[in-house]
Amino acid sequence: MGERTLLMAGFSLFAAVATAAVAAGPALEKDTIPTSAGDLEVTFVGHGSLFFAFGGKVIHVDPFGKLADYTKLPKADLVLITHAHGDHLDATALAAIRKPETRILVAPVCEGKVEGATVLGNGGNVTVLGVTVEAVPAYNLVSKRPDGTPFHPKGEGNGYVVTFGRTRVYIAGDTEDVPEMKALKAIDVAFLPMNLPYTMTPEMVSDAVRGFGPRILYPYHFGESDTARLVALLTDVKGTEVRVRKMK
Repeated sequence: MGERTLLMAGFSLFAAVATAAVAAGPALEKDTIPTSAGDLEVTFVGHGSLFFAFGGKVIHVDPFGKLADYTKLPKADLVLITHAHGDHLDATALAAIRKPETRILVAPVCEGKVEGATVLGNGGNVTVLGVTVEAVPAYNLVSKRPDGTPFHPKGEGNGYVVTFGRTRVYIAGDTEDVPEMKALKAIDVAFLPMNLPYTMTPEMVSDAVRGFGPRILYPYHFGESDTARLVALLTDVKGTEVRVRKMK
């Protein structure tokens, strides 16, 4: 093989690798959380979207196609949809990760919007694929549209507490620091939204954390909110570790 042929072959290989890297996009951040039933891997897609790998199963939450190419992400065994807004209920992203046997749990406001989905009402619970899923009300008390309607009315949306082994993980959805959140017990990991004006201020998140005391807090779906402000507000709270990831 001549020098020119070797150079061309090398260039072709470089181009193929570069193309694949561009297509795959930037690597997503991941954390691993030990549980009594094995490691729980959390992948942070961004905004309100993330997914879990546990016991050989994959659980997606609010897949949103503007954040990642979902055709390249792991297929879902279970999908949790918190409410019907387009950045949480994205039919195209959902189709990309759905298998014939994928189970989908949706909030009441999503009824009839996802074929084959199971509606889980506020306060409901179900065991799916070896994990227990509890629906927690997600709604606004303060932030409203100009006509006085809450951005997220009570009864429409869900947060979810998912129990992996004995580790309880709360994904709050779009909500403020409502009484049902503050009444939660034994939460190990919490994902709390801070996207203004639709969800919580840093002060509201701090108030919620002081109410139910998660062991690990991930601010998520935080838009332009100042995560450093939240960290400062929680410096005197013992027992809660704040982890900031790329969840703008």
